[in-house]
Amino acid sequence: MASLTGAVVLVTGANGGIGSAFVAEALARGAAKVYATARNPRTWDDDRIVPLALDITDPASVAAAVQAASDVTVLINNAGTLPPTASFLELSADDLRATMETNFFAPVLLATAFAPVLTAHPTSVLIDMHSVASWYAFGGAYSASKAALWSATNSLRLELSPKGTQVVGVHVGYVDTAMAAHADGDKMLPADLVRQVFDTVQAGGLEVIADDLTVSVKAALSGPVDALYPELHA
Repeated sequence: MASLTGAVVLVTGANGGIGSAFVAEALARGAAKVYATARNPRTWDDDRIVPLALDITDPASVAAAVQAASDVTVLINNAGTLPPTASFLELSADDLRATMETNFFAPVLLATAFAPVLTAHPTSVLIDMHSVASWYAFGGAYSASKAALWSATNSLRLELSPKGTQVVGVHVGYVDTAMAAHADGDKMLPADLVRQVFDTVQAGGLEVIADDLTVSVKAALSGPVDALYPELHA
């Protein structure tokens, strides 16, 4: 069972709504230090927060971050991107590759780069942000990238758990952030999501199913494909 007390946390995409909530809640739960990373890190008003430049798609930037943050005990893979369209038929090859690069290759490679740092501690934590899109294909390339990350998280868990690293996957529908500004319907507040995530971490859990939509989609995976996608009957 992991504790945030005294933890050293690294958050990718820390400038965004969910990332900022992770930074604030980690400190509220007793983290000693939080590396708040982004391509262009913002300034913060707390000495416990260390702004750190990190382009998760750049191997040199990742290597520099590993060297600068060699005391990390909690790694949060939060950064992500949306493709310009949810349609595979309209998406360019370059945009498809860029989506997979940011949402799949980058977090997996960041986790493997930080694995020696995390496993050097008796206990550590890796948190991967998946989305309900991991299981529901409304997002086209976004959904495909998140499904791939979900699978990779399960594989990383099998490798890292015996070394003392708790690997937590987070599935959630729309969250009230700039990325979801286009979406209608109910949206979870970032702070509420992050509290669920850290509650799960501290309880020793492995997966966060954050809202009713995600609960229903996960349950539907065991049924016929056309039950999950009734529009196929249209």
